[in-house]
Amino acid sequence: MALERVLFGDNQFFGVNHMSEEKARAQSIRFKDTESVIDVLEIAYDEGIRVFMCTTHDRIAEVCDYFRANQARYADFKFYPCMPYAHKYANAVTELGMIGALKSFLPEEGKISALFKGGMSVARKDLEGMMTLFIDAEMKMFQGLETPVIFLQNVFVDLILGLGMHDVFRMFADHVRSKYKAEPGYITMNAPMLLDVLEGLGLENPIICADINKLGFRMCGGMKKYEEMIATRKFQPIAMSVLASGAIPAREAIEYVCSQPNIKSIVFGASSRGNIHQTKTLIDELTRSETEEAVGAR
Repeated sequence: MALERVLFGDNQFFGVNHMSEEKARAQSIRFKDTESVIDVLEIAYDEGIRVFMCTTHDRIAEVCDYFRANQARYADFKFYPCMPYAHKYANAVTELGMIGALKSFLPEEGKISALFKGGMSVARKDLEGMMTLFIDAEMKMFQGLETPVIFLQNVFVDLILGLGMHDVFRMFADHVRSKYKAEPGYITMNAPMLLDVLEGLGLENPIICADINKLGFRMCGGMKKYEEMIATRKFQPIAMSVLASGAIPAREAIEYVCSQPNIKSIVFGASSRGNIHQTKTLIDELTRSETEEAVGAR
């Protein structure tokens, strides 16, 4: 499948800023209600962005409700869900206990049978059964919306890498392809290691989202290794943290990412019309420029 070039992320809506706690707090206050989130998504849509790459935060369910109710206007809008949202589960376990949290996240329909399936899975140590159960629970909020790519979040991906439980990546891929007719994606802080593992599992041309920026910010293994991997290996890279949380001027940051061959998509988050317009315009301009140079070099 062809990935959209520009993806809109959701960090700014939930107080995530890797460089400034002050900015993170200000964003949390500004986006305390769902209407303010939708207002920004409408700006992104008006700028020509057609994909929202988002976590499965509880408030995203309200965003999904809005887009379902207005599908005539947003018929070409897509969601790229990213799961699991770790804070949601941690908070639920704290408030409800392990069993209460488990019950709260199961789909309402067939909850008893789902619980039974989950219990049997634990008894048999059937990780696949439990995993598919929770994927289905997380995906419920996106019912009726287009979700062509479904991602595993980096907290989970990198934990699985560290534990060596690599079969989980194949289980995830098999389930999202068979049930949701979607492509699996993986978010990571260590793209070189992840790509080695996915290739070893026979998962060809995988979609990998990782930090890619001119400062080497959060690029585990170093910029040189990333640049070589992007230039020579077969996978579908999505660049995130391209501005290094604002540490790199926008044009300089995007020029660097667009100069890397084979990067399929760039995901960014912004909260103002000016910043959304500037970033989208720069990506379009610099993508065209690099494409024209590549054609001219032939």
